[in-house]
Amino acid sequence: MHRFFCFIIPFLILADMTYSQNVLRARDLGVPFEGKTGQLNAITDVSGIEVGQVTLVEGNGKLQVGKGPVRTGVTAILPRGKHYDPVFAGWYALNGNGEMTGTTWIEESGFLEGPVMITNTHSVGVVRDAVIEWGYNNKFFDPLPNAPDVYWALPVVGETYDGVLNDINGFHVKKAHVFEALNKAKSGPVTEGNVGGGTGMICHGFKGGIGTSSRLVSYEGQTYTVGVLVQANYGSRSQLTVRGVPIGQEITDLLPIINQNGGNDGGGSIIVVVATDAPLLPHQLKRLAQRVPIGISRVGGHGANTSGDIFIAFSTANQGASVRTGLKELQMLPNDGISPFFRATAGATEEAIINALIAAETMEGQNGNTIYELPHDRLIELLKKYNRIGQ
Repeated sequence: MHRFFCFIIPFLILADMTYSQNVLRARDLGVPFEGKTGQLNAITDVSGIEVGQVTLVEGNGKLQVGKGPVRTGVTAILPRGKHYDPVFAGWYALNGNGEMTGTTWIEESGFLEGPVMITNTHSVGVVRDAVIEWGYNNKFFDPLPNAPDVYWALPVVGETYDGVLNDINGFHVKKAHVFEALNKAKSGPVTEGNVGGGTGMICHGFKGGIGTSSRLVSYEGQTYTVGVLVQANYGSRSQLTVRGVPIGQEITDLLPIINQNGGNDGGGSIIVVVATDAPLLPHQLKRLAQRVPIGISRVGGHGANTSGDIFIAFSTANQGASVRTGLKELQMLPNDGISPFFRATAGATEEAIINALIAAETMEGQNGNTIYELPHDRLIELLKKYNRIGQ
């Protein structure tokens, strides 16, 4: 029984972006974290950000390529909602066995010009193409002064591999699903676990998926927000650590049941999106993205050879900075004030991954392959055993 509300449209399970309040998160279980969160403890604590997710679940049993079973989806993050105003951005790859399209232009221009999309490895193309069409249909671009009909886009689409549970070569993510995720994106709470692009993902040998968290950071009397969203599909069981407790070494049962089409232990990938309303420029945002691995390492990730660990960071400050004409007057946080934002990025990344693990539920996919959820009761017992929470 899934713990998120959904509407069934033929085989499509469309995960509404409202957060089901009866779904537990890490802090609900008493997991101790440093730092103060925003109201929602989500990436949407950064004002203006909208998140949309479409979840596809259909069928059981033997894999029939093109028919299923289907365990996949797509997640959309819109930095300024459905208002076109490119944001400063930077990106970083810890290990490059993965894909995030559009990043070479971000590196060159310093701007993220549209949404950040996350899906499965073999659906990157259709998602990218659909974002282009959606942008054109919705006039989500700034026309050239002398050529108003000219439109081009380099969408940002990240991926992780869900082929252990999903009929990944059946190409079940369609253009309509991308449109759905973008059109229904909204602010507010974000659903976690087996949803959107994270539907079929595995993290440290347990069911993984989408997770989010946020931190508040003060600088010279002003409070800023750092929000993180992850699609967690990486890591070996033996390395799983929660706030210093070797959970993976303690829970040695509930291992994945892989009857066919398995993967390497410790492989997989993780996509991390970092957002802030602090006035950071592209080179500073790249520095934020470079701190994401600190949070991943706290949970037990180390950037395995077969892992695509790719991160993007953007700032919603400096509105209108991309307007084609005129000199720009920009605000910039000084480098001497940036260290607390590094800590916030690492902390929110760590918590977002653990939130994904706690929200995700046991899932059986193609060929009966089964990935178990992280058992909450045993997690709490181990945190008590190691004196991380009270008895």
